[in-house]
Amino acid sequence: MPEQWKLICKVKDIPPGGARHVPRGLAWQELPGVAVFRTLEDRIFALLDSCPHQGGPLSQGAVLGEHVQCPRHQWNIALETGCAVAPEQGCTRRYTVKVEDGKVYLDLLELNAPASRAEAALAGTYGVAPLVRAYL
Repeated sequence: MPEQWKLICKVKDIPPGGARHVPRGLAWQELPGVAVFRTLEDRIFALLDSCPHQGGPLSQGAVLGEHVQCPRHQWNIALETGCAVAPEQGCTRRYTVKVEDGKVYLDLLELNAPASRAEAALAGTYGVAPLVRAYL
């Protein structure tokens, strides 16, 4: 694997039709993590763990096909794009996922990049995600 990929977990560690929360950032930054989803068809997706509506934790939502339903207001977010399903509007950040030999990897460069302008301002010169924990 190229050095830019960060091993996160094994596919079997994510329940079918469920998610796994991956923390990011320094403790004092209180940044939303990344939600890694596994559909019933074993497709893997990763989104910023923040609904575009009011920041609800998508990792706690129900996976319905290739959508996740926000636990706060039941907005449906497409796992492929991170965008809300019409008539709702808005998108959350999508992360590139690589699955190889039953292991899930996320792009470390994307994890280190701020997910919003507010996050960029908060990170300042320290960077955003020097600590991304793997759960193996």
